[in-house]
Order: sequence, then C-alpha cells, then structure tokens
Amino acid sequence: MDFNEAIGARLAVGVPGPAATDEVIEQLRRTKAQSLVVFSRNFTGPEQFIGLLRALDEAVGRRLLILVDHEGGRIIRFASGVTRFPDALTAGRAGAPAIEQQGRIEAEELRRLKVHGNLAPCVDVLLAGSDPVIGDRAYGQDPVHVGSCGAARIRGLQQAGVAACAKHFPGLGAVPRDPHRMLPTIALSWDEMEEVHLPPFQEAIAAGVAMVMSSHVCYPGLGEPADLPATFSPHLIRGLLRDRFRYDGVIATDDLEMGALRAFGSVAEGAIRATEAGHDLLLICSDLRAAGEALSSLRGAYQSGRLSTDELQLSVNRLERLRQKFLR
Repeated sequence: MDFNEAIGARLAVGVPGPAATDEVIEQLRRTKAQSLVVFSRNFTGPEQFIGLLRALDEAVGRRLLILVDHEGGRIIRFASGVTRFPDALTAGRAGAPAIEQQGRIEAEELRRLKVHGNLAPCVDVLLAGSDPVIGDRAYGQDPVHVGSCGAARIRGLQQAGVAACAKHFPGLGAVPRDPHRMLPTIALSWDEMEEVHLPPFQEAIAAGVAMVMSSHVCYPGLGEPADLPATFSPHLIRGLLRDRFRYDGVIATDDLEMGALRAFGSVAEGAIRATEAGHDLLLICSDLRAAGEALSSLRGAYQSGRLSTDELQLSVNRLERLRQKFLR
C-alpha cells in the first residue's frame, strides 16, 4: 500500500445515487477511499444494489468495505430485502436475548446485500427533555439496561459476520440540539458522564465492538474548551477512549459534513483535526469532491509533519484488521 492509498484507507465516502456513472467512478478513484457509506438514495432493490457495489468494486480495482446506518425504527436505509425491526426504545423492552437474535438476523440479511458493517447500535442513554435526534434510537434512560442491550446487539451482529459500531461517544443522549444542523453543548459534569453516559461504551468495548463513533458535541464539563466538539478532542478520543478505556478497534467520526462543524472551516480541515484527535476512519458521506480535497489536505499534513506517519500506520493496521475479519 503506497502513501496515497494509506491515506485513502482512512476515508469512508458516499456516492450520490443508484448508478455507477462515469463521473462517480472518476471521483471515487480520486479519493482513494476504501470504505463506502450507503444510503436510501443508493438503493432501489437488492439486485440493483448488489450490482452497484459490484460495479464500483470493479471500477476502483479493490473491494470496498460497505457500511450502513441500519438501526431499526426510523433509521433503515433499505426499502426491501431486510426485516424492519422496531426502534431501539421499543426493541429494548424485549430484553437482551431478543436483541441479540435481532442482531444475528440483521447480519444475515446485510451480508446477503454485500454489506460488511452496521453503524449501530446507539448506546446513548436518553435524558428526558433532550433533542429528539436520539429519542427512540436509544434503548432507554437506564445505563445498565442500555449497556446490556447494546452489548447484545453487538454480539449478534458480529458473531454473524457484520461489524458493529457503538455511537455516539462519549454520549449523545442528553443533547439539547441536533448536531446535523448546529454545534450543541452537553454541560454535564465528569461525575454525571461517568455514572450514566460512559458505562454503555465500556460495555460495548468489553463485548468486542469493532468500531466506535464519536459525536459532534462540546463537553465543557469534561475539561474541554466550550467550543471544541469531541470530534476534534485528543483528550476525549485518544486520552479517554483509546488510552483510559484501552480501546484498540476502529474509531470513526460522524459525518464531517454535518452542520455542527460548519464553523470550523472546510471538510478537509475537519478531516485533519479529527485525525489529530485520534480517529481512524473519517466519514464524508455526500460530497465526493470534498473527500478528494480531504485526501490532498491530509497528504500535505503528513508531509509537513503536522500529522504523524507512525499514527497513520497504526490506523491503517486497525482498518486492515477490520477488513480481514468482516470483508468476506
């Protein structure tokens, strides 16, 4: 793997529609991305979707790691070919054994659609009065229950061959505003976060979760500057998640195109700052041109010494372990 390919391995991108057009292929090749995040816009039916993935693989000359948000309830990207499970809040009432079975069924169905990773479950602990962006996507308000349900879903998915992703670290359940639109702040203290919101992530790590996704939210109560989201926080990503929690799987950003990060500059600059914080996988889910610009900016940051090439190799190693386990 050459230098550009190593950087491209860190990018997870989206494509605009259901067809592998010449323009899409050209832009996808330019990004060097090795992971693809798929959405409803890419799917008209199982046969078309599998054909799209095959065409993209052939065009770029490598197998793409396919990721999807497949949470259940209102977050399901496929109109057919899958079981439509209820939202997490409803599913959680059935208990961990039923949720583990749900994970196994989901994995079997996703694998038939040639998907390798589910960007689920949410292990956010819901706080009454928070923005509905999480709402019924959470398993509930009790951290023990949320942790048990999340770990069960992870076991079901991964034992059946699909990577799971615990999100949104260090916890989005108390968010007052939707980070898709603006940068929110969760002003809880360390004690409140450690008692309620962090334990489900520790349960997910103990269950062997393949990926953890961070949040575009500021946490000044955790000792961070008031305007610094977790996405750009070395203290929370590298210090807390990687070092203190001893997590050695893949750490992914949420979509770097979201409104919460707009005030911080371009997507390319966001990719550099997220890398500085300790992320392995950088999600740019809509704009392939922005993904290409991110590749160029990351290359420059490594060449200038702003980013560490040693850290690049560690991230590539983690991503390669993920691919070897789940890209079959």
